[in-house]
Amino acid sequence: QVQLVESGGGLVQAGGSLRLSCAASVRPFSRYTMGWFRQAPGKEREFVAAIDWIGGTTIYADSVKGRFTISRDNAKNTVYLQMSSLKPEDTAVYYCAGRSSYLPTTQSGHYDYWGQGTQVTVSS
Repeated sequence: QVQLVESGGGLVQAGGSLRLSCAASVRPFSRYTMGWFRQAPGKEREFVAAIDWIGGTTIYADSVKGRFTISRDNAKNTVYLQMSSLKPEDTAVYYCAGRSSYLPTTQSGHYDYWGQGTQVTVSS
């Protein structure tokens, strides 16, 4: 059974930083593209960032470009999302997702596995 478990969410003031982690049970982890999505109350789930199987290619939503960084450690089966200069509009439940492909994508429907989500709240 494939599991993705997010951690690292919490409450932070605007301008602050958080690092989210997602531990994956998929094997081999290196064959999976990984992504982060988020969903704010009353809004649809939206793409945040994605990374290819070796970390050579990353893509970001325009709203987080320059502030968030996605990375992965294949030896630890973990993907990270470093979030800096956080804004109140970044408040959402953040989800980790895995895709059995070498190519990252922004489309949520192309991901095969999802975590349960972790709450990030940015106060003004």
